[in-house]
Amino acid sequence: MKGMKLLLVALFFGVLLGGAQSAKAQCAQCAATVETNNRSGAKTTNGLNQGILYLLAAPYLVVGAGGYIWYKNYRKKNVSLKMGAERFNMN
Repeated sequence: MKGMKLLLVALFFGVLLGGAQSAKAQCAQCAATVETNNRSGAKTTNGLNQGILYLLAAPYLVVGAGGYIWYKNYRKKNVSLKMGAERFNMN
């Protein structure tokens, strides 16, 4: 059963990644302006690309920080098992 779940998850991510298509994320007017500025030697293209990367990284940092805080606060700490002195069979 565990192997089946792992296979389904792997298949899901395989289809998700295999179906990815490239897309132009800028409107036509913005793309034309950036291309014109890039051809004329302006450095605004680098700033635009850095801004896009900043906007891309921000959600990942927020989710990562939240996951780290959750892991630190909710993991089990100093768990002690109180077992009796009697022996038991593990078969």
